[in-house]
Amino acid sequence: MLEHMRLDKWLWAARFYKTRSLAVQEINKGRVQVNRQLAKPSRDVKPGDVIAVRRGDSTTIVIIEALSQVRGPAPIAQQLYTETSESVHMRERAAELRRLAPEPSLDISHGRPTKRDRRSISRLRRGYE
Repeated sequence: MLEHMRLDKWLWAARFYKTRSLAVQEINKGRVQVNRQLAKPSRDVKPGDVIAVRRGDSTTIVIIEALSQVRGPAPIAQQLYTETSESVHMRERAAELRRLAPEPSLDISHGRPTKRDRRSISRLRRGYE
């Protein structure tokens, strides 16, 4: 049984990223933390480590339960970690905020500017230059 393995390999096996190279890119961008510290792709992780993965505007915080060198099906990959209750709460809150957010296209009262509108905008801009 494995005692430790590379972070990028574990993220790939746990299906956080589709390829190891994507995992390496995200780690190098500072979007993955191990035990609240920025990590390098070659960092060894072991069961019990806390990993924070930032994707978009949400952060998923998980505790490593097991290690696997093969990328298996999603149900098996989900057994490699446990998501913290704080992370679940933050994810649900973010989903609720997205659901309640107004549709951006509703702010547009008129469509695209007409040719006449564009000409008047150009005249205004030329006047300020």
